[in-house]
Parts: sequence; structure tokens; C-alpha cells
Amino acid sequence: MQMEPGQQPPMPRRETPQERADRNLLELLQELRVVQTGVQILFAFLLGLAFTSRFPRLDALERGTFVVTLLLTVITSAILATPVALHRGLFHRGAKPRIVALSARLAQIGLIFLALALNGAVLLLMEVVLGLTAAVVITAATTAMFAGLWFLLPWALRRS
Repeated sequence: MQMEPGQQPPMPRRETPQERADRNLLELLQELRVVQTGVQILFAFLLGLAFTSRFPRLDALERGTFVVTLLLTVITSAILATPVALHRGLFHRGAKPRIVALSARLAQIGLIFLALALNGAVLLLMEVVLGLTAAVVITAATTAMFAGLWFLLPWALRRS
């Protein structure tokens, strides 16, 4: 890992494997709380959308986009809540390192589904507001943004 001029190497933590697992789980659960709030807001928006006066006028493609986006949001919520269920279900069973490893992987998968759900919402809204061509272009741009910020940037930083 390259360091900036004047940057000090990181000090190693003095913690037991159990303390590390405790810390990692707490950090992960806090991250998931933040992300889950966004998922809940998106889900509420989509549920409300189905009961607006304009919803019956959506064409088949727009309705399909809505259904897929709603289901992606439900899947995202389930995946991102699974670490909490794992922790509760395996509490005090000495499985915290396994919980942390699996939960970290689930968080990564959940972010993929969240990016898909958010981009589905962008596609739906832009399609209704601007038309299909503009919606596809804008959604391609937001998809690239998510890929770059959430996946390529961390990957590049890990490699440096």
C-alpha cells in the first residue's frame, strides 16, 4: 500500500480475535443501519407510487420496471437485514467470526441489489418524465456511477 508523503504507517491494533470480531460486527451493523434507512425510504416511495392517480396510466414497460424495482427493493431489504437475523440467531454460540465473514459478504451482495433497485427507480421516473431514450441514457450514467463509487473505487484502493 502506498502512503502519502508525511503519512504514518497504521499502528497495529492490540485486540484479541474475539475483540476484533466484536468490533467488526458492530461496525458492519452500523453501516447496514445507514443503508437500510435508504432502502426503507425507496420501498415506501414505491409503495406510495402504486396508489397515485397516474399509476393506472403507466404502460406495460413502466409497470414492468415498477414491479422489478419493487422486488429488487424487497430482496435488498431481506439481504441487508440477514446479518441482524444471523447475529440474533447465533448470539452467544461462539460463531461471531463466521457471522462477521458471512455478513460482510451479504452486505456486498446487498449493495449490488441496492444499486439495481435505485437504478430501477431512476429508470422508471426518467421514463415517465423524459421518455425511454433519455431514461436509458441517464440510468446507464447512474449505473456507471454506482459501479465506480461502490465497487471499482474500493477495489482500486485495495490494490494500491
